[in-house]
Amino acid sequence: MAGRMEGKVVLVTGAARGQGRSHAVRLAQEGADVIAVDLCAGIDTVVGKYPPATREDLDQTVVEVEKLDRRVVARVADVRDQAALDGAVADGIAELGRLDGVVANAGIASYGRAWELDDATWQDMLDVNLTGVWHTAKAAIPRMMDDGGAMVFTSSIGGFKGIAQVGHYVSAKHGVVGLMRNLANELAPYRIRVNTVHPTNVDTHMIQNPGTWGMFAPGDPEPTQEKAIPGFTSLNALAIPWIESVDVANAVLFLLSDEARYITGATLPVDAGAAIK
Repeated sequence: MAGRMEGKVVLVTGAARGQGRSHAVRLAQEGADVIAVDLCAGIDTVVGKYPPATREDLDQTVVEVEKLDRRVVARVADVRDQAALDGAVADGIAELGRLDGVVANAGIASYGRAWELDDATWQDMLDVNLTGVWHTAKAAIPRMMDDGGAMVFTSSIGGFKGIAQVGHYVSAKHGVVGLMRNLANELAPYRIRVNTVHPTNVDTHMIQNPGTWGMFAPGDPEPTQEKAIPGFTSLNALAIPWIESVDVANAVLFLLSDEARYITGATLPVDAGAAIK
């Protein structure tokens, strides 16, 4: 069914590339206008693990949305900074006229055994992957309370279970589920639905880097994608190493659309069966 988001405006964080860009483009394909937000810079505890998104990446998201004859307002803002995020949302609404949906997608990845993580690595993870979701919701909710809408938070299979080497990530993603469930209850009287999506590994920069390959090829001093593929595949029930961003975007689209009008407080896996292994 085409046009499932016709006439709606959706805020997407982490929109410069990867899953965030895919969400923005997929929603635009279905008629949405987009407020696209990204930090477009590195974070100290992540630098060197994989390259950060850039302003050029965010500009490319704008190009891809506009190719679909949809409007887009792009802003550089850090989800850790409530004032900056509030400003980005206000700018988007001033130009696009309303806010109907939210995809709180911005996130980071880093690695290490839980007891060996330093305080900065732990705190950055929680600040971006959990507090950033809360900030995004806070920026959006007052703008949605009159007309209702829907929010989708990006969690992970790590929001369902523990995963070695990413205890801080798992903690944040479990926290996202708790926040979602609480907001689903609090916002139901305002006709605002809130759900989470839970991807397995997704084919983006966040997994396609030597640090992640090393997690899935333990003990190898020179990990490569090829060496890591059996490890990636072992995580999933279906025999694939990872899914594509559009697979998650299709789930996000469904949860934001009127087809999911009575779905709230749900945890939707897009995980090739990883959560059942």
